[in-house]
Amino acid sequence: MRKIIIIGAGAAGIFGAISIATKNPDAEVVVLEKSSKLLSKVKISGGGRCNVTNVCQEPKELIKHYPRGHKKLKKAFEEFGSKEIVQWFESRGVNLKSEADGRIFPVTDDSQTIINCLLNECKKHKVVIRTKVAVESISKTEKGFSLNIKGSENIECDKVLVATGGHNKLGAFQWLIDLGHSITEPVPSLFTFNLPASSITALSGVSVSEVEVKIAGTKLSYQGPLLITHWGLSGPAVLKLSAWGARMLHEKNYEYSVVVNWLKIDSEEDARQKLIEFQSQNPKKMLFNSNPFQLPKRLWDYLLTKSEIDEELRWNNFSGKKFNKLINHLVADLYEASGKTTFKEEFVTAGGVKLGDINMQTMESRRYPGLYFAGEILDIDGVTGGFNFQAAWTTAWLASEGILENEKALQN
Repeated sequence: MRKIIIIGAGAAGIFGAISIATKNPDAEVVVLEKSSKLLSKVKISGGGRCNVTNVCQEPKELIKHYPRGHKKLKKAFEEFGSKEIVQWFESRGVNLKSEADGRIFPVTDDSQTIINCLLNECKKHKVVIRTKVAVESISKTEKGFSLNIKGSENIECDKVLVATGGHNKLGAFQWLIDLGHSITEPVPSLFTFNLPASSITALSGVSVSEVEVKIAGTKLSYQGPLLITHWGLSGPAVLKLSAWGARMLHEKNYEYSVVVNWLKIDSEEDARQKLIEFQSQNPKKMLFNSNPFQLPKRLWDYLLTKSEIDEELRWNNFSGKKFNKLINHLVADLYEASGKTTFKEEFVTAGGVKLGDINMQTMESRRYPGLYFAGEILDIDGVTGGFNFQAAWTTAWLASEGILENEKALQN
């Protein structure tokens, strides 16, 4: 009996195992997981709801959400994308729903629904899952591969799918480097901005539905919701910006300037006209009691205080330097970031096995025939969890197709 080993029991590993077992019913399909837990990121991602994928189905649009890997993913998504994974789960009794921001979740709002479906499929297709089995190295043999297992004897197999997830240190890739693979050094992605010297952290919990966040001195910017925390700035706009700027911000040692435009307004001149118009209509009102931009009151008060505006000042007496200062803080509010904060459930790395080493149609290693890759072990990452899961589903499915074609060729 042919034996196919999958290393890693995350989204890519488990989905890959199911897909391989479905297409190769006569093969022995075994998943090896070094920890005691299965699908741990699926379990805790999206606040425990599991953002399975996103509504974006057109491959040329979908790839725009991948800071790394987008050039190689278009054809992959044409083969198996968001539409296909939704159909896959729904055909197995998992009802899904989309939310206003495009994220797709199980209607149960419970990641266990996704986990149960995947594990039931494993059972149905006789996938063997072994936990607390750590693979330390792989070597090529005459018939396939030999896996060196920590504290145990080697395991022999015909093919291997590596789906160990992302690693935050280059040393964790050494066993793949030893096989001749090139690695893009991993750096954190999807992190929040720490503002240790800023008083804005006193506004912890305040959110704004649409802002623009920029990294000063660069072309990097992102629009979306922002959340102020007790350590700095968070929310989708910040997390997505951190993904696009992951390598640059790492090179800056996470010391950089952040510019926030709090308004849905493009320029200082537009903001000025809005203020002048509001001023003419509300001359007797005090600035602290009237907000032309519907910003959260705590934020509006903070920006007024930052602009050195007196609490009793009325609109008809508001002009000059303080007028200009407020406009500047509204559309180009400057903060000094120092450090970052990452979340375990959304931990993603930028980096991994270079895609030039992989046949992206089959996910097979160009260095070692019979060795395949899927998921975050690759130098692919998306701007949020759902996009990373989609890359995992897609690359795992492609690997299963590659293995199927290879097995067919061997039989002929």
